Amino acid sequence: MSDATERPAVDDDAWATACAEDLEAEKARRRTQYGTPPGSAAEELRKLLDVVAERVSTFQTSLPGIAAQSAVQQLVSQAKSAVEPVIERNPEIFDHLAAAGSELLAAYRSAVEGHERRWTQERTPDPDISGDATDPRDEGPGASEHIDLD
Repeated sequence: MSDATERPAVDDDAWATACAEDLEAEKARRRTQYGTPPGSAAEELRKLLDVVAERVSTFQTSLPGIAAQSAVQQLVSQAKSAVEPVIERNPEIFDHLAAAGSELLAAYRSAVEGHERRWTQERTPDPDISGDATDPRDEGPGASEHIDLD
């Protein structure tokens, strides 16, 4: 470098290159520590179908009768043939379905927890009713009545 205007060859985007290298190193470290992360919902469904088909084929010897064996095998192959085209064309559908299922579960859990809190909370007796001889709660079992749980 005899000339002051000459510069050494430098990567134009050295920061991006260094970040990408660090990210790959971190991914490799996590794979060795935790194993491979789960794939998309479509990939996981495909793996599930393969495992079910494999398990069914191992159970064929224990199923009674050849008709039952062929019916189960046919059911598994029909399920795979119905799901495979959907997975191929629209794999993001399964991600959306998984997210929707999680949201429904969270809503159900919230509703149940709210009801449980109301059902289990301590109820303080009303001093105006506790000494009343005409209180219908003191008469023992009587006619049935509608109880509103909301």
